[in-house]
Amino acid sequence: METTPLAAFTGSPAPTTFVVNVIHVHPGKQEEAFAIIQDVVHYVAERKEGFLWSSLAKSTDGQTVVNVEAIQGVGNVDEFFTDPAFVEKFRKLDTVSKSEFHTYTVDDLVLPKLRTA
Repeated sequence: METTPLAAFTGSPAPTTFVVNVIHVHPGKQEEAFAIIQDVVHYVAERKEGFLWSSLAKSTDGQTVVNVEAIQGVGNVDEFFTDPAFVEKFRKLDTVSKSEFHTYTVDDLVLPKLRTA
């Protein structure tokens, strides 16, 4: 059975909104912070229509975790934060980190130039 992917990359900018969470972890708490944001993102992915995809990463120095999340629109952020279960999960980050997030919209997509032989 073939399935159509819900998310894909394209060669031109699409009207996508990104949420970028930068999570500055307390010393020795990177793995715990990663597990918390991973739980939050999986919760959203399973329940929220506005969710498109997420990329979670841990810094090599052990000091931060980053969530780059694509959503359909800025209004989805407010929608997520009106869900009490989401808020409860998200607030757990406060026990292991200081986090911040910003919302961005795509204005340009830069791809590598092809080299000719």
